[in-house]
Parts: sequence; structure tokens; C-alpha cells
Amino acid sequence: MMSSPLELLKEHLPVEQDSVVLSGDVKAGLVLVDVENGFCTVGAGILAPRQPDKQIQDMVDEAVRLARVFCKKNWPVFAFLDSHHPDVPEHPFPPHCIVGTDEAKLVPALEWLENEPNATLRAKDCIDGFLGSMEKDGSNVFVDWIKSNQIQVILVVGICTDVCVLDFVCSALSARNRGLLAPLEGVIVYSRACATIDIPVDVAKMAKGLTAHPQDLMHHIGLYMAKGRGAQVASEVLFGA
Repeated sequence: MMSSPLELLKEHLPVEQDSVVLSGDVKAGLVLVDVENGFCTVGAGILAPRQPDKQIQDMVDEAVRLARVFCKKNWPVFAFLDSHHPDVPEHPFPPHCIVGTDEAKLVPALEWLENEPNATLRAKDCIDGFLGSMEKDGSNVFVDWIKSNQIQVILVVGICTDVCVLDFVCSALSARNRGLLAPLEGVIVYSRACATIDIPVDVAKMAKGLTAHPQDLMHHIGLYMAKGRGAQVASEVLFGA
């Protein structure tokens, strides 16, 4: 029997994953990447799922669980929201998550974060949330969040594993390596709480501006790339005393 493309990918590009336990001994922060309607809610936009999507729904469920645990423990949460002006395109993607639309809002299960004092929400108009945190005066909202909360490890979840999640993780790792994010040491990508969009070849051919994006393959590639850049990839996240 021939192996599937995903099986072959996992065979040739394996991703070692760990079970992670977070406790109060190490100051942890949760980073939510683009868990918003435009990528997660069925029919909400051109990059949203066209039908119920298990990988995306599982990601949302885990993101909600983690956000509630972090807030209950009074641990800091940082949520990126993709948010674009209609006259500023983000090539190569079609217009999506336009400012002021429902696409650019948190998924319903996370709307409570808007009134959560423990959470920092940051609208970004680019793929990389680290760059999207830059202010006109040269300061960086994400860097300030790390430093003001003295965060030593970040747990990164969200969508898309191989696009916005990966770009943010790579930038955060580079900034950490340059000593710009002290006291940050660890960057953890939680695979079960990450997902990516699914655009089959036939759909991409019929829609202007879309590129084929096989979900399971690209999700694995995103994890592999993050691991290769120095992130820890976790298969489960538990909480200690």
C-alpha cells in the first residue's frame, strides 16, 4: 500500500513533540494568533472555512480552554487580530479581515477577552505579529508586554500554523536571540492549538487570488519549520500546582 503524502512528509520531516507542564515557577504568557472569524468561523470570509473544519474547531476549543486557565491564574494573555484597511492590500492574499467587519473580530467563544483585564489585544495589519506590534515612535507593544510582565516563556497558539504563527515565532526567536526580549527564554508552539486553512486545488483554480493550501501538509510543515528555528513543539499542555 502506498503511503499518503502526509505519511511521507512525517517520515522524511519528523517533528519531535513534547508534553509541557506549566507552573507558577516559570512566568508564562499565552499568545493567541488571529483566532478570529475571518479564519475560523464557517462562511465568515474568503479565507474562512467553507464548511465545519475539525482542525480549526479543535484549535479554537483549545485556545479558549487555555485562555480561561491563564486568566483564572492571572497569567498574562496577548491576542493578535489580523485587521486590514480596504485600500492597503496584503499580497499575495485576497482582501480579508477588513477593519470594522465581523471578520476582524475574535471568534464568539473568545469575545469575553475584550473585557478581560488580564488580556492585551493587538490589531495587526501584516502577517508577522511582531512587526505588527511596532508603533510609530519605534516602541513595540509585544516587547513591552514581555518586559512589563517579566515573561520567561510564551505559549503560542492560533492560525495559520505555517503563516502568521510561524512568522511571529521566527521573529520572536530572533529577537530573543538578540537579547531584545529579556527575560524571555522559551517559545512553545502547541500543535493541537494551532491550525491552518484548507484550500483544495480545485477551489484555488476557481477563485481569483487564491493559492492551493492543503491543510494537513501545511500544518505539519509549519510545525517543522518552527521547530527548526528553535521553538519547542508541544503535543499537550498541562498545568502544575
